[in-house]
Amino acid sequence: MKQGIYTIRENRQLTPTTWRMKLEGDVSGIRAPGQFINIKLDGHFLRRPISICDADRDGITIIYKVLGHGTEEMTHLAEGKNLDVLTGLGNGYDLDDAGERPLLIGGGVGIPPLYLAARCMKSRPTVILGFNNSDEIYYVDEFEKLGARVVVATADGSCGVRGFVTDAFRELSEAGETFTHFYTCGPEPMLRAVYDRVYIKGGISGQMSFEERMGCGFGACMGCSMKTANGNKRVCKDGPVFRTEELLW
Repeated sequence: MKQGIYTIRENRQLTPTTWRMKLEGDVSGIRAPGQFINIKLDGHFLRRPISICDADRDGITIIYKVLGHGTEEMTHLAEGKNLDVLTGLGNGYDLDDAGERPLLIGGGVGIPPLYLAARCMKSRPTVILGFNNSDEIYYVDEFEKLGARVVVATADGSCGVRGFVTDAFRELSEAGETFTHFYTCGPEPMLRAVYDRVYIKGGISGQMSFEERMGCGFGACMGCSMKTANGNKRVCKDGPVFRTEELLW
């Protein structure tokens, strides 16, 4: 973990509820895709944990959704403003397991950490992106520019496969598609469904990144503990990425 001051270089709206922020600052604490940062906001006791979408020598890109007072205030932060940020938090994805046919599955604001994973992969991944409707879709072009094959699923059927990410996976499986390993991030109901369909029924092992409310963000408060096959683990410190074999569902 590293603490530093980062300067906002972009804070742009992508969809009605989703924004992208680019922060200039030290990236030496970032070791793997799937890690997150913790942002201090004026007037708020707890920092806001947000997954890293991308990182390069110039800084960090995050994508956040307006879900409460904190993220609502973030939409009003102007370019040039400095933020106190903790970086290098969490364990991230292990890309050595990707194999020749990796599969990435993301839903909503669980999509951003998969972008950096896709960019760092040696093999061309298949990416399933899930949204409620076409108005919420973002970053399809960005994934495709990386060479990824993108399959979109919308719950209302307004774009791509009608249904959820598991419906898109089922269609690929029925078409004879096979995958070597999967990586996923999203809300817990989606993770449970992916675990059942892709790991249990599909027989594909993977790594799952959990979204969880956090107090400190670095393992001191024990507020984000979860049970695993290896005992209680802290999502912020021992995760947010866990292997399918560790989970107790």
